[in-house]
Amino acid sequence: MKEQNQKPKNFTGIVIILTIAINGLIALLFLMPKSDKFSHLDITFLPLLNAVMNSFTFIFLLSALIMIKQKNIKAHRRFIFAAFSTTLVFLISYVTYHSMAADTHFGGEGIIRPIYFFILITHIVLSAVIVPLALITLFRGAQMQVERHRKIARWTMPLWLYVSLTGVIVYMMISPYYS
Repeated sequence: MKEQNQKPKNFTGIVIILTIAINGLIALLFLMPKSDKFSHLDITFLPLLNAVMNSFTFIFLLSALIMIKQKNIKAHRRFIFAAFSTTLVFLISYVTYHSMAADTHFGGEGIIRPIYFFILITHIVLSAVIVPLALITLFRGAQMQVERHRKIARWTMPLWLYVSLTGVIVYMMISPYYS
């Protein structure tokens, strides 16, 4: 735990670099041509793994929220680190899959089509936003900057819950169209 008179470290540079690197890599995946070097590998299981990791992230975040409401900081921290861990596994799996696999297009028709695209677009936009929010929240919490942590966590937690849940919903809606 940090001493009261110790000045907190500034993690702004790390947050900026990680945000640009992660969001830039994701954007690049959709602009660059797909590699066929590894076409012999079966990566069809990765979208399901992504959904499972998003599910775990959601559960860990919800558990972290419950723990902090009960003032159990130790358990809260463990669940937050678990959520970051499953998010990291998700990110690695997502980048791997989307660097090698052809794009999958949603084939639903009727009212489900605009619903799917609303969920997908809000998921994509908020997933880019959640990167710096989650990192800032993590660093403030780790440094025991309690008030500053709470102020941003009020935004981070519901947005991250939404992103992780909608990741699972998007998977469930598009999974029939994977080839």
